[in-house]
Amino acid sequence: MSAAKPRLLIISFSDISNDARVKKQIDLFSERYRVTTCGFGPQPRVGVEHLQLEHAVSQGFKYAEAVLLRLRAYGIAYRFHPTARAALRALTGHRFDAVLANDLDTLGVAFAVAEPEAVHADLHEYFPGLNDQSPKWVRMRKPAHEWALRRYAVRAGSVTTVSDTIADRYAREFGFSSGVVRNAAPLATLAPTPVASPIRVVHSGGAQANRRIEVMMEAVAASSADVTLDLYLTGVGSAYHRSLEELAARLGSRITLHPPVPQSELIETLNAYDVGIHVLPPTNTNNGLALPNKFFDYVQARLALVIGPTIDMEQLLRQYDLGVVADGFDTNTVTAALDGLTAEEVERWKRNADAAAPENSAESQLHVWEAAVGERIAPA
Repeated sequence: MSAAKPRLLIISFSDISNDARVKKQIDLFSERYRVTTCGFGPQPRVGVEHLQLEHAVSQGFKYAEAVLLRLRAYGIAYRFHPTARAALRALTGHRFDAVLANDLDTLGVAFAVAEPEAVHADLHEYFPGLNDQSPKWVRMRKPAHEWALRRYAVRAGSVTTVSDTIADRYAREFGFSSGVVRNAAPLATLAPTPVASPIRVVHSGGAQANRRIEVMMEAVAASSADVTLDLYLTGVGSAYHRSLEELAARLGSRITLHPPVPQSELIETLNAYDVGIHVLPPTNTNNGLALPNKFFDYVQARLALVIGPTIDMEQLLRQYDLGVVADGFDTNTVTAALDGLTAEEVERWKRNADAAAPENSAESQLHVWEAAVGERIAPA
């Protein structure tokens, strides 16, 4: 008989069935390890044991947590958090050889069920700057995140994050090194489509006010280039999404809002367009350090790109010559970037995206997780 597979816990306080990054981890490890998942939402993969958590944070706990955070009693606040307590109850009686803990809020649970050396922490964000545009958040939440990073992340056996810039900040400010696994989409077997007239620009993502999506809409409407903009946005029905619908109606026929499409259909949907646009203003530090998944979605869809001067996105765009970088994040600078678009250049950038797609796919990133988790399972 062959030896039993090592046991790996993958934990995330998200709806794992809709969490693209966590689903990649499950698909990567479920064949070689006996994987158990713990998080919100239904079973993310057939044949994988899933411990489903329920959203159960009462208003009473929120009040109590606010008091504990003001008192800087971060350990007590975490220990009594309903989600952490539910996860610990669900995991009672289970044993694991290693834990892949997604994001900062799962690390306390991970350390309760495994030794620190057996924990791999995957930090999807730069947590001290997650919402630092808000003074209240800076007073209450930022110190709690910094406490958790110093208590847990620095002791984890290994860490990964989503961009080189975030990894550098963690090393400089907290003293731990991180591997980088970018939020890249799987390699798509697509080809660039012919450039349309007018040039078809597209944006997909969440309708979140701090992303200032109206800037991209206003820039396309004001551009002297022959361009249109289609947007596929989540958050339909929210106040911000309604404001974008009203803006689109005022701006005219160049701008069209669509309902979101499932992740499984997104890349093929984007492939019908010419240019993917993502201008993400640094409204908080995390946004300024971002390397979003939609950058890689656009590459896999074989699109040219128009972006703002976000550090990691700009570096990759220039490395592979994929499009144009606006001089800023405001309507005027984005309009100027769009004004220079020509069908010939867009066609060239689409060809470059096709050539760059293999090196910017999920498959090109996964070896970092493989090595890190392998070392947690069988440390040297």
